[in-house]
Amino acid sequence: MTKCTIIPIIIVHFIVLVDNICYFCLLIAINRNVITMDKIDKLDKKILSILSKNARIPFKDVAVECGVSRAAIHQRVQHLIESGVITGSSFDINPKSLGYSTCTYVGINLERGSMYKDVVERLNHIPEIVECHFTTGSYTMLVKLYAKDNEQLMDLLNNKMQSIPGVVSTETLISLEQSIKREIPVKIEED
Repeated sequence: MTKCTIIPIIIVHFIVLVDNICYFCLLIAINRNVITMDKIDKLDKKILSILSKNARIPFKDVAVECGVSRAAIHQRVQHLIESGVITGSSFDINPKSLGYSTCTYVGINLERGSMYKDVVERLNHIPEIVECHFTTGSYTMLVKLYAKDNEQLMDLLNNKMQSIPGVVSTETLISLEQSIKREIPVKIEED
């Protein structure tokens, strides 16, 4: 082999080595993130408990209640967001104030379970649907939607949902009252 053929081979091997090191570092970073998601300490749980009751509470008030600095709260919350523990913050809007008086759950049976993603894509274009779940049991899917009245509900069912290819049948369950609504409780271990 001549010098001209050895140098490109060395360069290629070096690039592959660097590429593998970068990939290895990426795997370590991903694994660290997964590990930290599993290790939520007592302070994180206290912060989550406070924020789940009132997401609008100022960090300074959370800091006072937790006995740490506002900067510590900000860093912890940022870390909880980045690690996927906190998945969003939002305001709950009362549907009745916008004229949506009927809350309905619709069980949907599909021709084949494998059609789920295609059906979800179509359901996603119906703005009145606020939740959709792939389920076990009597239905392939369960959706939650809001309608202004029974006439609109009938239109949503007959002309929009049941016309989606793959939808075999639907069963409608109208909610008469929402008796419980809450976030999953955050249990804080005592010392």
